Amino acid sequence: MAGGTGYEPLNVPKPVGADIWVIDGPAIRFYGLPFSTRATVVRLKGGGLWVHSPTRLTDGLRAEIDALGPVRHLIAPNWIHYAYVAEWHRAYPDAIRWAAPGVKERAASRGMDMRFDHVFGPDVAPNWADQIAWMIVPGSKVHREAVFFHHASKTLILTDLIENFEPAKLPWWMALITRAAGIAAPKGRMPPDMKATFDKAELAGAVRQMIGWGPERVILSHGAWFDRDAVQELERAFRGVLAKG
Repeated sequence: MAGGTGYEPLNVPKPVGADIWVIDGPAIRFYGLPFSTRATVVRLKGGGLWVHSPTRLTDGLRAEIDALGPVRHLIAPNWIHYAYVAEWHRAYPDAIRWAAPGVKERAASRGMDMRFDHVFGPDVAPNWADQIAWMIVPGSKVHREAVFFHHASKTLILTDLIENFEPAKLPWWMALITRAAGIAAPKGRMPPDMKATFDKAELAGAVRQMIGWGPERVILSHGAWFDRDAVQELERAFRGVLAKG
């Protein structure tokens, strides 16, 4: 990686489709491993921006974001994807902060006083839900992730439910780890330690709902995302779960 992630240029919005972009951010350390990072930006009707799993906000990135529209929503989609929400909120104090269950508690355990306006749950009705469908994937008390589907671009947005690291973009020792864990491209899947925390029937139901949305692409936070054949990739990545559930 030599200081990069293999997804350069970093910290710039890259078009995915109409009104949707990804931002490849710098690597962060997680359990000592260098994880590439990726945010997703959606421009909602009316022009406001919805930002999923924000990456580091540089001056150059802020200028490019400002050119796309005003930031209205900041999404912390699971308990380990929240690090830069506060940084973005300082830059965009009118943005509404949304969090998956467990985010605030995880941050507090790391000495961070994180504040959110809404926690995703059954009583939450976002004003953008007609444009971006969402659900909390059930079945695990450990990993509670919110997943999203942008109707207009037919894009499914996941965070850690599938990891698809490209070995050629990794240090050799991490390439070995990802291959052994089955989370190496082109056949990435759910990390086995995460999968072990899920009730397979509940997870299978959630995967079927994602498939039912009819996605054409799947954006992931780590590794190569799937720019085509989304349903087939979901069926492949969760084949064992779907067979048992």
